[in-house]
Parts: sequence; structure tokens; C-alpha cells
Amino acid sequence: MSNEHLETKFIHASRSVDIEQKTGAVNVPIYLSSTFHQESFDHFSPFDYSRSGNPTRQALEETIAGLEGGTRGFAFASGMAAISSAFMLLSAGDHVLVSRDVYGGTYRFVTEVLTKFKIDHTFVNMSELNEVASAIKPNTKIIYMETPSNPCLNITDIKAVVRIAKTNNCLTYLDNTFMSPLYQNPLDLGVDIVLHSATKFLSGHSDIIAGLAVTKDEELGEKLALMQNSFGAILGAQDSYLLIQGIKTLGTRLKQSTEAAHKIAAFLNDHSLIKKVYYPGLPSHTGHGIHVGQTTGAGAVLSFELNDDLVAKTFVEYVRLSVFAVSLGAVETILSYPATMSHAAMPREEREKRGISDGLFRLSIGLEHADDLITDLDQALQKAVRQK
Repeated sequence: MSNEHLETKFIHASRSVDIEQKTGAVNVPIYLSSTFHQESFDHFSPFDYSRSGNPTRQALEETIAGLEGGTRGFAFASGMAAISSAFMLLSAGDHVLVSRDVYGGTYRFVTEVLTKFKIDHTFVNMSELNEVASAIKPNTKIIYMETPSNPCLNITDIKAVVRIAKTNNCLTYLDNTFMSPLYQNPLDLGVDIVLHSATKFLSGHSDIIAGLAVTKDEELGEKLALMQNSFGAILGAQDSYLLIQGIKTLGTRLKQSTEAAHKIAAFLNDHSLIKKVYYPGLPSHTGHGIHVGQTTGAGAVLSFELNDDLVAKTFVEYVRLSVFAVSLGAVETILSYPATMSHAAMPREEREKRGISDGLFRLSIGLEHADDLITDLDQALQKAVRQK
């Protein structure tokens, strides 16, 4: 892509030459067709069946490939469909290293699905490079990162892990959902496959489920394309269109939400009823320096742990503005409870090892005024402590 700023690319990346020349339309058409007429008996056109390729989905895939600095993009029916398809590049007998504090759905896939295919795994603290290096086995094929991680926003030194991986002939995957291409470009740091739950910030409106993957290496892209076509967990044309529209406003949405997140994180960090705040934008956050060096923003997600004298259920009952729900990255602020939501698939003892206590909440900041959110959180905390 050209040298415009990302905010400009978000708006114009999906415009195709074909559309501009034929109609001048500023929006990609929705091609609601499962099959396509072939003009020649001997030579098929680029599109024959929408599982294998659809013009609307292709526009989205080219858009995310360009934004992430890759050569091939892939749109899936969900973030987990993207992650699962990428993991299926493994073979029986392989081994993977995975961030210890990984998203609960990824944890479930690694522990309950990959094991059925005789693919072994080890969870490691990716913040500790010695632990990563020492956990690699002769059959390790993939190192899987989340940074910032979900939900405690732990930071991984991407370049350092990539160096370890290359020394040991491993591929690196990175879930870039929290940062998006606006703030973090893992392929430029040497990562092999970048993954997104596009349901979140890329879409931004809590209206679709989608996943994306991007590769820079052409051969690796061909392998992932085979998996996408074989498993068939593709994103439909209408959802592809909606995601393209969501990406256009990503720059404005995420910048405003990030600005509010800084303000709210500082408020909670100083609050007497909060035990701890996890947010990479705070200088006190472990790994803050590394994060600043590999990103251009702190993002709009933070987590916080209540003091012991507050009951989580009571606090939630008094919150008025935040939606209490699964997911993140939307125009509305979403308050989540990892123990029973994002990490419900993880056994309690495993959650506790990762710092996911019964007092931990994750907060994805939307587009409401930051002061209104602060006032609401404060009144909920004050009422919750009085009602204990």
C-alpha cells in the first residue's frame, strides 16, 4: 500500500479498481451469490463457489492484508475459526508453546482439541524469555503469543520471541485483537501469522462475528488458504461488507476510546476500593517500556481487581452505563467478568495461576464520555462497599 497514514488507509483500503472503473461506487458491493457462471469450458474465472472465494470477502481480505503489511489475508466465520485453522497447519507429534494467560477459547482449543490429534502443548510466561527458550522441544513448531494478553494485559517482547523462534525453526503466531493494526503491526516485527477476533475493535459495533488472519510469506499463505477452503469456516459476504464498513471508522473510534481508557485507568489506579489495575498505558504496568517500544498506543482495554471487602456481584448490580457482557471492542463500554465469561473454559485452579481472581473485571472502553463512565464506576463501587 502507499505511504498514507493508517487512518487514511482504513477509509480507502477496500476500494477496488474494478469497482471504481465500472460504477464509481465508494462502497464494495455485497455479492450474495453462492456460485458463479463460467464463460469457458477450459478456463474458470477467479470465482466459482463462494466457499473458495467471494468478491466481497476478497475485498476484505485484501484490506486486512494491506493494513497489516502482509501478502495474504483470510476472513473466517469467527476469531476462533481463524485461530483453529491456523493451528491446523500442525501435524500429529508436533508441540506448541502458548502464552500462559491466553484467551479462554484458545486455551480450550489447545487443551481439548489439539490433544485429540496428538499435538502437545506447553503454557509459558511469555514475559520471561528464559522460560520461553527453555520450554522449546525438538518437535516445537509454533510459538503462540498474545500481547497485551487477555485479561491481565501482560506484555511479550515480540522481537525477542521471534528471534528465539527463528533460532529453533518455529513459526510465530500473534493474536492482535486488543491492539489492531492501528497500534501494533506484528508482521513488521517478524511474526509469521497475525490473528484477529474481528468481532471486536475492527468491527466495533457488536453486530457481527468474524475472524481474520494475515501472512507475509507466500508459501505459508498458500498453506493457510488450503485450510480455509478445506474447513470452510469462511465469513459470509454480508458480514464481510459490514466488517469493511467497521474498519473505515477504526482510527477515530479506537483513538477516542484509548484516550478515555487512559483517564479511567488513572482514576481506578488511585481509587481506595481497587486493589490493582492492569493497563499498559500506566507507567507502573509491568512491561510498559516494552509495550511502548513495539506499539503506538495502549489500547482501550483495561482490567482491575476489586478490594477484598467488595463483592463482585453487588458491584455489577450497581453499574448503570457499561454493558455487562461477553466481548469487547465496541462503541458501547463493555464490562466483563473473566472468571465466568472469557475464561469460563479454564479450570479455576488454572485461572488463579494466571491471576484471574474472583475479583477481577475486564473493561473495554467505548465512545461514551469518560467522565460519565468514571462517575458511574465510582457510584457502583461506593454502593457495593456499603452493601457488603
